[in-house]
Amino acid sequence: MKRAILIALLMLVCGALIGVAMKYDSGYVRLSYGNYLVESSIWIALLALLAAFALLVIALRLIGLLVATLLGRTHWMSNLSHNRAQRKTTKGLLSYAEGNWKKAQRYLTAAAPRSELKLINYLAAAQAASEQGLVRESDELLKKAYESTPGSEFAVGITQAQLQLARNQLEQCLATLLELRKKDPHHPFVLKLLHQVYLRLQDWQQLALLLPELKKYQVVKPEDLKPLERTTWLNLLEQAAAEARRKAQGDQVDVESLNLIWDRLPRSMREDDTVIGAYAEHLARLGHEELAETVLRKVLRNHWSDLLVNIYGRVQGANVAEQLATAEGWLKDRSDNPALLLALGRLSLRNELWGKARDYFEASLKRKRTRETYAELCRLMAHLGHHQESTEYFIQGLLEDSGLPELPMPR
Repeated sequence: MKRAILIALLMLVCGALIGVAMKYDSGYVRLSYGNYLVESSIWIALLALLAAFALLVIALRLIGLLVATLLGRTHWMSNLSHNRAQRKTTKGLLSYAEGNWKKAQRYLTAAAPRSELKLINYLAAAQAASEQGLVRESDELLKKAYESTPGSEFAVGITQAQLQLARNQLEQCLATLLELRKKDPHHPFVLKLLHQVYLRLQDWQQLALLLPELKKYQVVKPEDLKPLERTTWLNLLEQAAAEARRKAQGDQVDVESLNLIWDRLPRSMREDDTVIGAYAEHLARLGHEELAETVLRKVLRNHWSDLLVNIYGRVQGANVAEQLATAEGWLKDRSDNPALLLALGRLSLRNELWGKARDYFEASLKRKRTRETYAELCRLMAHLGHHQESTEYFIQGLLEDSGLPELPMPR
């Protein structure tokens, strides 16, 4: 309030002074431009200048207000467009979650240019297109995703690999994953996809090389790792055996390739009954039964396995008498083991000990009835001339585990 009074008093004083000055001398101003001439007192000229200045200020204010209005409208339009893009993105993601691929692709693609997360829009749209079998459209959307966001090469590459794997484009998928692995050699998801590709391609060599990393970075669940390792090394043994057969010259079969795989086996697989048994059986089939017997004997000394002792009874070592004696030594701790008794029966046959073989087979049968044991007794009885017993064992073997219900039969 005091400030307003002071300003009013100051204006009154200035007005009075100006009035005195104008009365004392009006002054003279003359302006000439071309054919135009303007004459005025100095006070009128000053008023004209003040008026012009005031008009300039008003004009600038109006221009500023107009620009602000236009900018505000542009911002409003931008917000409106942004909100529409967000709504379309939301609809697209909901459709994607519902599996409505066509609608998801349409919404996500339309919203992508104005979306805050263009990369997400394009990647999801590419997946939706791929689900519809639109390979070309999917690839185009992946390209747009790459171009929309700097530094998105890895994310786009992983999405591309997933889509290629889903389309069963295994070679292309492998190439994509190998490029990604150059950028991040230990990325867990890249390793997981690589393991799936190698499985489908049945590239057991590369999968074997990948297994340590799958284990180290916990890419595969612990309960799934052992079966994966077993499958890999069993197939490598099978491939090596097939290669040995292809390179065989007459009866001479070189098992060097098979032994190389055996030497590469990790410790966990050297203690796996199935893998050890497969190696021994391949050796036996390729004519190296003596080596198979040696391997099995060394393993069975420290690691008992019914599967391996069954195979041991099937192979012929360098000295069949010593082989039988070795197996009979295991009876001290496993006198009731049906698998061992079956193996002893077979080893007795190799030594032409017919009565002992029969005793071992029957002892095995008392402890566990299996078709295999019935078959051995049936064959032995037939060759001994005991055809009635052979027939009975044959029938019992057929009936064993046949799933027939217990029903009354005529006497």
